[in-house]
Amino acid sequence: MEVENKNRKYRKDKPWDDETIDHWKIEPFTQEDNEPSLVEESSFSVLFPKYREKYIQSVWGDVKKCLSQYHIKCELDLLEGSMAVITSSKTWDPYIIIKARDMIKLLARSVPFPQARKVLDDGVFCDIVKIGGILRNKDKFVKRRQRLVGPGGSTLKALELLTGCYILTQGQTVSIVGPIQGIKVARRIVEDCMKNIHPVYHIKELMIKRELQKDEKLKNENWERFLPQFKKRCVKRKKTKIVKKKSPTLLLPVQTPRKEDILLETGEYFMMEEERKRKREFERREKQKQKHMEKKKKREEIYDSKYQQNKEDNANESKGSGIEVDRSSSKKESKKVDKNKELKTSKKEGEGVSKEIEKIKERDKNKEDESEKSKKEVPIFSSKMPKSKEKKDYFI
Repeated sequence: MEVENKNRKYRKDKPWDDETIDHWKIEPFTQEDNEPSLVEESSFSVLFPKYREKYIQSVWGDVKKCLSQYHIKCELDLLEGSMAVITSSKTWDPYIIIKARDMIKLLARSVPFPQARKVLDDGVFCDIVKIGGILRNKDKFVKRRQRLVGPGGSTLKALELLTGCYILTQGQTVSIVGPIQGIKVARRIVEDCMKNIHPVYHIKELMIKRELQKDEKLKNENWERFLPQFKKRCVKRKKTKIVKKKSPTLLLPVQTPRKEDILLETGEYFMMEEERKRKREFERREKQKQKHMEKKKKREEIYDSKYQQNKEDNANESKGSGIEVDRSSSKKESKKVDKNKELKTSKKEGEGVSKEIEKIKERDKNKEDESEKSKKEVPIFSSKMPKSKEKKDYFI
């Protein structure tokens, strides 16, 4: 079922409602269509930059020849840096003066003369896109303009082939020369590129459309299902710090303290540098201790939680296996065993102590006997001399 358009409900078919007719086609305008000449003289002047002066001066002879075919005068003023086009009494095309104005505009925007002269033909138009005021940041502007050109001008060549237009970037403008449909597409791509939408996405879309136009079955259908749909990515940006303005007061603001004032308050002003260092070191170590204790607590908590879990798991396993453990009886048995061990150890310790005391007494007796013998044999002053020399010197 075809859905009828409400606007075309009572509209009758017209003779120009035919698919074979190209409504975009501009029919040629000849001298016979406008035999009488123009009533008034009209003129346009365009300024050009100083770096284009040499090129325009070298090409000006060709410009004059080209415009003389349409009976239009042109003037070049190098002192003022301007070009002018003026209609004459013989000009028969009323729109050619606007075409001539577009041509000198393109020459001023660094478009070469062979490309600029194409504007004078029927069905060829031009558009100069201003891209300077879209971005504030100069670095971003340069990067995005270079993105439009591409590596080695590859992106511009692809756009020229798909749109059928000549595109040139110069300074803060982009000049486009071609058919009206191609100019509209090219302008949209240029503006999107400066708004951070890469021209590659548009190139993919244009290539798909070009292939779909060739297919007669899909020529009049909706192409949205064939076109690629790219998702927008949200890039995180740095949050700008909002600085609150201080409320205006009649009183004078409080003076900010100096380093000396802070040292006087803390009592460090009268301390030596070494003492200050010690104090800082002491504070640093205390902070380390606090952190160490906190970490230790965390570790213990983790260990306790794991220990409790294991305990619960073991209890659940014992219940599942059907083995019942009498905890009261096991505790009593363990207590008895511990008491027996304590008694045995205490007895052993008592026997060992008595033996050690007897050994110490024997040693003391032996030492006393040896000291008495030495007093009888050796003179009093011989205690200072070594044992090896005592026999040699005193017992010869």
